[in-house]
Amino acid sequence: MSEERVSTVAMALARRFGGEVTQDNNQTVLRLPLEHLLAAVTALRDEFGFQVAEDITAVDYWQRREPRFDLVYQFFSYENAGLLTVRVAANEDEPVPSITAVFPGANWYEREVYDLFGITFTGHPDLRRIIMPADWEGHPLRKDYPLGYEEPQFTFNFDEIQAKKVRGRR
Repeated sequence: MSEERVSTVAMALARRFGGEVTQDNNQTVLRLPLEHLLAAVTALRDEFGFQVAEDITAVDYWQRREPRFDLVYQFFSYENAGLLTVRVAANEDEPVPSITAVFPGANWYEREVYDLFGITFTGHPDLRRIIMPADWEGHPLRKDYPLGYEEPQFTFNFDEIQAKKVRGRR
């Protein structure tokens, strides 16, 4: 599928569902309202020949904007060798409709996003952790997740870090 064809598909979906189309790194990106995600994904499969949900991930814009997250979906058409990126914004506690009924392979990707970002998917057949242990607290890819027990040392905080270090005998 030529980039012109992907752009045409994206423009048609943007008109139908109230989204916008941009170009990012020579790739067509369709931004959609969250409430139209499932209908747009179904149209991608049924009307425009996209057979695979290639990837689903999220971006955390903590303290930079609201809504906090962008979900990033990439759909691929084998017949036309075309890749379309679809982005939807979601608030922190806002459930996102699962696309597993349309693309069953999205199951694992949605579980990964749930596990690492804490975004819940309504209608998902088995939403549980996939990477972290079941009793793990928190979601490690959130920007507000604590990084560890020791603050990185820089020139401006050298004395403070040195004071915190444990001094023992060997």
